[in-house]
Amino acid sequence: MIQDHIQERLVRLRLRTVLSILLTIIAVAVALEVIWISRHVLTWILISLFLALALNPAVEWFMRHGVRRRGWATALTYFVTLAFFIGIGFTFVPTLVDQVNEFVHKLPDYAHDLTHGRGRLGFLETKYHLQERVEKAVKTGGATKVLGLSGVAISVAKGVITIVVAAVTIAFMTFFMLLEGPTWADRLYGLLPQRSQPRWRAVGREIYRTVGGYVTGNLLISLIAGGLTTVVLLIMGVPYAVALGLIVAILDLIPLAGATIAAILIGVVAFLHSIPAGIVVVVFFVVYQQVENHVLQPVIYGRTVQLSPLAVLVSILIGAELAGILGALAAIPVAGSIQVLILDWRKHRHERPEAAL
Repeated sequence: MIQDHIQERLVRLRLRTVLSILLTIIAVAVALEVIWISRHVLTWILISLFLALALNPAVEWFMRHGVRRRGWATALTYFVTLAFFIGIGFTFVPTLVDQVNEFVHKLPDYAHDLTHGRGRLGFLETKYHLQERVEKAVKTGGATKVLGLSGVAISVAKGVITIVVAAVTIAFMTFFMLLEGPTWADRLYGLLPQRSQPRWRAVGREIYRTVGGYVTGNLLISLIAGGLTTVVLLIMGVPYAVALGLIVAILDLIPLAGATIAAILIGVVAFLHSIPAGIVVVVFFVVYQQVENHVLQPVIYGRTVQLSPLAVLVSILIGAELAGILGALAAIPVAGSIQVLILDWRKHRHERPEAAL
């Protein structure tokens, strides 16, 4: 008969070990909670970092052309940027305001046509009886709907205040990042061993080139997309061309998916205006997306980020899943930075055995 001998092992944990594990778990939980609570502030910091990287080449250009002090170069960059946006505002804002006012004045006509089943939106009444559905919802909702509407108004007011505070905060953080960025970088490099500093300074310069080039290029591509769209809409007589062009420029900041979403929205608006305008706008977006995907993006991203199309797509999907639109925006520069770190690691991994010989 075979007897199984089971040997019991007694593992003793010291109280110090147990406490260390508990404290580590608590510290990680607190850190995650702090990150979750301050996620909006972290988002502002990330946006400020991207803007600082986009404006830093201008600061360095001023410093190479006679402006010795970085503070003056930063202030001059801010002044030029502000003047640029003010110029755009004086050029487009009056037109945008007129278009919005015109749209508001036409809302009663649109509503009248809709309720009587006429016009381009009349099918919503004739086929789907939208008016009756809205009236039924209002009658059955009663006071709850009124309170809900007031809740929405409060939410909108809070959202506007948050946007204003965020804009001011981001502007100041961007300025100080431009002003003190090199000093902070030198302090971080100074914490490293002396023999490792040249390596990590080179890595930092490569990451800066990757992220800064992507941010600047993405802004340039978005401006091109919005400007060309505005021109096409103006030629075809589509109303609210400036406002729609601005929407395209904002949406085009989102890699890959942004241009498609903009094409669908603007195409629908153009078809509501007229069928020829809709056809021309759709053809324009098809042609422009080909040019953007095969000419503009490869030239810009190929020189800066140097990622394959598959890596770009995967990084955007992961970033969008983790942090929505902001994650999609940050996905490519983050992936490019990771690529820089991996290449540096592989390079020094192969150099160590040679040095040992």
